[in-house]
Amino acid sequence: MLIYRHTTDLPAAIRGCAVALGNFDGVHQGHRAVIDAAKQAARAKGVPAAVLTFEPHPRSLFRPDDAPFRLTPWRIKARLVEALGIDALFEVRFDEAFSHLTADEFVRQILVDGLAVSHVVAGYDFVFGHRRGGDMAFLRNAGERFGFTVTEVRPVAGPDATAFSSTRVRQHLQAGEVEQTATILGHDWEIEGRVEHGDKRGRTIGFPTANVELGTYLRPRLGVYAIMAGVDEGARTVWHKGVANIGRRPTVGGLTERLEAHLFDFDGDLYGRHLRVRLSRFIRPEMKFDSFQALKDQIVADSAKARELLY
Repeated sequence: MLIYRHTTDLPAAIRGCAVALGNFDGVHQGHRAVIDAAKQAARAKGVPAAVLTFEPHPRSLFRPDDAPFRLTPWRIKARLVEALGIDALFEVRFDEAFSHLTADEFVRQILVDGLAVSHVVAGYDFVFGHRRGGDMAFLRNAGERFGFTVTEVRPVAGPDATAFSSTRVRQHLQAGEVEQTATILGHDWEIEGRVEHGDKRGRTIGFPTANVELGTYLRPRLGVYAIMAGVDEGARTVWHKGVANIGRRPTVGGLTERLEAHLFDFDGDLYGRHLRVRLSRFIRPEMKFDSFQALKDQIVADSAKARELLY
């Protein structure tokens, strides 16, 4: 998959693409329906299949004081989109200047002059342009003027007839309902980052942890999870079962949330390496213990429970 961080002076081979538009935070099953529709249109027309998304998420610009909310930062989003068989991914920088483009300017500058699109796909509730001046009806009218076709994808629902959405993913994560989250996403929710040095208390009790800062990630329910942890080994990722705590570590006076992952049957050095952590099952909420020994005893129990759930 080719990745472009601009929409000007594109190679002729990529212009004329069928493109899916959206933020696609989470790349959940509703998003996949939009992307799949673009792929099908591309194959029918014999043109490249593309996705155009926005970074950072517009909410970061318009509501900078909000608590962290991202489900899929750029690196994870790109990997998930690539796995769907897309030819090109466009990352449009969403800054103050871009936010002031009118809907008509977005169509002319980005879709027509930049990508020379042959087909555009978006969800039924997609809006764009300054003050949300454009919607799917606007896109259809623009297509008639500029010679591209448009597909509007209706809501995609699960077995309970409730539409898949990023909002529902966030609600389930904040309740610790990672299995329901996975149903909407089509995969376990994942946190990734560089392993940093922590306070090294875990190794003194036989449970060394890999510490990853949460950054802009949404905070799921704080507590202990059974996990799958992916360690970069060159070009491939090797997966290990494990247990992780996401929280502030109140027993030892922690103040900020972070992820601490213990990988079962792994004794390598992870400092400075890239780690992917998938939340498989919620075990218990974070709690404060009366002593470090009580904490240690609980960690033993948590690890045993995680092994039971994963093996």
